[in-house]
Amino acid sequence: MKNYRFNLTYFVLALLTVLLLQDYLKGVKTTVVPYNEFQAALESNEIKEVVVYNEEVKGYLKEARKKDNKTVIVARRVPPELRSELEKYGVKFWRANESSFLSDIFSWLIPMLFFIGIWIFLSRKIFSGGQGSFMSVGKSKAKIYVEKKIKVSFSDVAGVDEAKSELEEVINFLKDAKHYERLGAKMPRGILLVGPPGTGKTLLAKAVAGEAAVPFFSISGSEFVEMFVGVGAARVRDLFEQARKHAPCIVFIDELDALGKARGANPMGGQDEKEQTLNQLLVELDGFDGGEGVVLLAATNRPEILDPALLRAGRFDRQVLVDRPDRIGRLQILNVHVKKIKLDRNVELEQVAALTTGFTGADLANLVNEAALFATRNNRESVTLEDFNLAIERIITGLEKKSRVLNKMEQKIVAYHEMGHAIVAASCSKVNKVHKVSIIPRGVGALGYTIQRPTEDRYLMSPLELENKMAVLLGGRASEKLFFNEMTTGSSDDIAKVTEMARAMVTKYGMIKELGHIVYEQQQQSYLGIDQFSPKTKNYSEKTAQLIDERVKEIVDKAFEKAYHVLELNRDIVEKSALELIKKETLTGEELEVFFNQLN
Repeated sequence: MKNYRFNLTYFVLALLTVLLLQDYLKGVKTTVVPYNEFQAALESNEIKEVVVYNEEVKGYLKEARKKDNKTVIVARRVPPELRSELEKYGVKFWRANESSFLSDIFSWLIPMLFFIGIWIFLSRKIFSGGQGSFMSVGKSKAKIYVEKKIKVSFSDVAGVDEAKSELEEVINFLKDAKHYERLGAKMPRGILLVGPPGTGKTLLAKAVAGEAAVPFFSISGSEFVEMFVGVGAARVRDLFEQARKHAPCIVFIDELDALGKARGANPMGGQDEKEQTLNQLLVELDGFDGGEGVVLLAATNRPEILDPALLRAGRFDRQVLVDRPDRIGRLQILNVHVKKIKLDRNVELEQVAALTTGFTGADLANLVNEAALFATRNNRESVTLEDFNLAIERIITGLEKKSRVLNKMEQKIVAYHEMGHAIVAASCSKVNKVHKVSIIPRGVGALGYTIQRPTEDRYLMSPLELENKMAVLLGGRASEKLFFNEMTTGSSDDIAKVTEMARAMVTKYGMIKELGHIVYEQQQQSYLGIDQFSPKTKNYSEKTAQLIDERVKEIVDKAFEKAYHVLELNRDIVEKSALELIKKETLTGEELEVFFNQLN
């Protein structure tokens, strides 16, 4: 386009020069005379030839005039009626026309420039390769970041020390490759960050951009997929071409599952656009080596659907798990996020970290923000522990439904139901301590809630612990049966969780002697929960299926009987605590301890 602009500019300048010099070139042998002088020359037979125009006449002299050495004279024509009038007085007269040179020029030059501008604009849109042009469809949309543009660093990422150490090594490799290559080591081609949503995979990648002193390409897997066939593969090629030009550098692909889904999963055939894009990515991963200084960094929360060829050694050499943080990790993450708020000096973040088992980094960031909002609503000068407790309840159980008013009978059933959970939890060993009980409706369908506070993070559970946990879940249903001799729909979520736990004990954990140490249902590896659309295979006989159903029912019945026995043994305490709950609507851990200390 620069050559087009250069040639067009010189063409226009040359054209204007010729037009401006036209009259000058004419004036070399031509002179303009009054019209009566032209008539005199015509009468004296000095003119051999005349050319008549609309506004003027041009006469070619037989010989050049001595006074000006001109051979052509030009005069403006004067209307006959005016000419006869002027000739009476013997004066010189001629006709003068206003100069129309500029108006004539612009009358055709401006439209010409307008159409030339349109042509340049369309040419740029079609052939320039910009993001909005037709020819840019196959161009990569990756954004290039450098060190100064990214403000996130490893100091802003907490709770993922193992992942940080892996990525720090890659950054050091890019900065000082000779130190690692002296013993024959090669830079890893690809690193895949896997883990549940909200654990900080993208934040970790941004921290890499902030720490590395190399170009950082960032793109989402969905940006490779277009409606045009072959566009995705073209964008993959263009991305790696740019990366090689900027090497050493890091290429980050977020949501890799949108691009790297296993081939053959499409029932309509293998000529899918996504499969072509994936094939091109596999070729590019094999096409460069560690010596080029290009490292591919990707993130996904669905590793189970990725193509096996993408995960083999030599392509994504390392798979780094970015899991939910433990108690220490949650404390580190909270320390990072509370820097942005005014925290009360009496707040112990260790207590908040203990209450947030299972929270991801994104959940903790949201928790700190919710706590600050609660403190603002209550006109506090700083964020207190009470604000954090309210924020935890808000996240776990949902927003309070103060407008949802229960009648007295429903309120009584909910109170006995929730105290059934609390009393059974206080009676059973190896279960989380009850933190609060409330009958204020929250969320979508919760008419009340019981919050248990874990004392520590647990990764293994014995059959006894699972049975006690199921008994606590069935405590509300057992309380309804004991005091009202009927069971309501309020425990539907409880029995669903209990059924799932009991079936897992039978089919996945091998905790039933009659069924042996055999897995009858494969565990789901998805970080997003069970895929309802995946077909479930049944690799056992009908006799075994019947035995599984019987054992599941036995486990659930046993847990229910245990909960019912505990409540029956402490009937008076359940009634007293339920009446107190109806009166106050919410009982804290300290208030509940008064009743728990009286349990049999």
